[in-house]
Amino acid sequence: MTDTPSVDRIIRDIRHSLVHLKESGCTGFDCSSRSLEILDGLGWPAPEPAWKQDETLADIQADLGDCTRCGLRTSRQHIVFGEGAISARLVFVGEGPGFDEDRCGRPFVGAAGQLLTRIIAAMQLTREAVYICNVVKCHPPGNRNPEPEEIRHCLPFLKRQLAVIQPRVICALGKVAAQTLLDTQAPISRLRGRFHDFMGIAVMPTFHPAYLLRNPEKKREVWEDVQQIMKRLA
Repeated sequence: MTDTPSVDRIIRDIRHSLVHLKESGCTGFDCSSRSLEILDGLGWPAPEPAWKQDETLADIQADLGDCTRCGLRTSRQHIVFGEGAISARLVFVGEGPGFDEDRCGRPFVGAAGQLLTRIIAAMQLTREAVYICNVVKCHPPGNRNPEPEEIRHCLPFLKRQLAVIQPRVICALGKVAAQTLLDTQAPISRLRGRFHDFMGIAVMPTFHPAYLLRNPEKKREVWEDVQQIMKRLA
C-alpha cells in the first residue's frame, strides 16, 4: 500500500517550508501573513506558535523544567535533554533514552551509544561536533516504544531544539524517530536510503544502533545512508 500523505500533512509541510525560507532570507515567493492565513483555513488545525527568534537551548531546557507532562515522570531518574554543538550541522534523533541514559542523564551512552560514537567517528566527526537527542526525553519503562501521548508532549520541545540549532541534516535513528518526524507509518526499511523533509531540514532515516547490535548484517545499509549524509554536508 502506498503511504499517501494526508491533506493536513501537506498543508503543514508547505507552511513550515514557507516560514523556514522566509526566516532564512529567501525571496521570490509569497509568504505574507495572508498566505499563511489561507493555508491555515484549508482544514489544518491551528498553527503551532512561532519559536522565539532569540530562544536558546538553555531557554528550552528551562521551560521543560522537571517535566510532569506525561506518565514517564513516574519511572524516570533523569530527563535526557540532549547534548552537543549548539550550531551543529548534523543532528541525530533517537526514540528515547535507554536504561544507561536514564541513569546518567546523557543520550546514547550505552552499547548502542558506543556504536553511534564509532559511526560518527567514521564520518570524521566527533560527538562534540554534532547534536544528539531523542523524540522523548524520559526513559520508557522496559525500553518499550514511546506511546503517542508521550510523543505528543515531547515533540514540541524537539522542534524547538531543531529550530534553534538549524542543522543541515537530521539523521533519524530507527522506526519511531523516522515515523514521528515524517508523520508516517511506513516501515524504516522503506524510509531509509533517501532524504525526506522536516521543518525544511533534510532528514535521512536509518536503522537504530541498537538494531544493528542485533542485526550486524544491516551495518552496510547504514553506512550507505551515512555516506549520503556526508555528501550532503560537504
